[in-house]
Amino acid sequence: MDHGPGTASVVCDERLTGYNFGAAHPMAPIRVDLAMELAGELGVVGPDLRQVGAEPADDTLLATVHTPRYIEAVRAISADPSRPDPSTGIGTDDNPAFAGMHAASALIVGASVEAARRVWTGDSVHAINVCGGLHHAMPDRASGFCIYNDVAVAIRWLLDHGAQRVAYVDVDAHHGDGVQAVFYDDPRVLTVSLHETPQTLFPGTGLATEIGVGDAQGTAVNVALPPGTSDAGWLRAFHAVVPQVVREFKPDVLVTQQGCDSHMDDPLTNLMLSVDGQRASYLALRALAQEVCGGRWVAYGGGGYAVLDVVPRAWTHLMAIVAGRPIDPETPTPQAWRQRVADLKSGGSAPVRMTDGRSTSYRDWAQGYDPASWLDRQILATRNEIFPLWGLDPMP
Repeated sequence: MDHGPGTASVVCDERLTGYNFGAAHPMAPIRVDLAMELAGELGVVGPDLRQVGAEPADDTLLATVHTPRYIEAVRAISADPSRPDPSTGIGTDDNPAFAGMHAASALIVGASVEAARRVWTGDSVHAINVCGGLHHAMPDRASGFCIYNDVAVAIRWLLDHGAQRVAYVDVDAHHGDGVQAVFYDDPRVLTVSLHETPQTLFPGTGLATEIGVGDAQGTAVNVALPPGTSDAGWLRAFHAVVPQVVREFKPDVLVTQQGCDSHMDDPLTNLMLSVDGQRASYLALRALAQEVCGGRWVAYGGGGYAVLDVVPRAWTHLMAIVAGRPIDPETPTPQAWRQRVADLKSGGSAPVRMTDGRSTSYRDWAQGYDPASWLDRQILATRNEIFPLWGLDPMP
């Protein structure tokens, strides 16, 4: 269902690309520039998706998730990157220190909280921060390219401002371990992560047996996908687990992380999705928000390291869906954007359409379980762990 003009927001500020680990690091800020440029040229950002700004999170807001000692350490490293504190996880190949790290990281948190605030106060039905989604950061240390956990802070903000139940769905190829860890014992937060199996990918967590503790048992849901899983398998897994659990949880708001490193061209992962499959996941999440929580949907970016060909197209589709005006996959990419990508490739070609030309059909779980399929065994493992806790039948 389309919604009227002015009821969706994208939080974006050119300062957000100051979160920069250096030219050799895979998480290049150019991916955000190219996504916003493509979305602008295709008319996605405009009356249906207002661009709004944000201010950095202060220490009090950061401390709702992160320890004061860690925040102080990040500030100190920002002032002198030549002396990182090894206990913080900063100064590694994954998380190199850089000048201004605290300010850049705090701004991403501020932008993510602003997106949550826009939705929770009713200013916007949907809101997105494509620079957000830094889901690996732990309360006392950096991890996996993530300094502060903007997603966890935004969820905490929602809880502190009246939300009774928040559902978080993470479709990044990597397990959303930091967000899960923060809320592992909190029954008010449902964390659902579909990711490549920890047998083959960082961070080495996210098994079906990770279900939460105490009163929160059943509120951590993990689907560990075999390497090589493509659109049909991924969508089969998503629809076999996510809608049923989210419906039972009955959240007040849906928060999602859309890392697009599940793409077949991503250099860091082993999943095989297309832009078309990723677009289908965004549509499914939007429909789920519409069904379970009155459309209240806060979306974030995340991983994605095919920075020229994949990330801009995937997140432009995401922004268009957030805006309530999905783009036809056959839409040509604008010539000016295509030329910029070609120039960045030193003469290489750029994608000419917003599609990879792949089908998004899949076999529904209700059509039968195949015990010979690694994927089906993983799906059933999750259903066996989680569904009985919600009064659901784990078998087809």
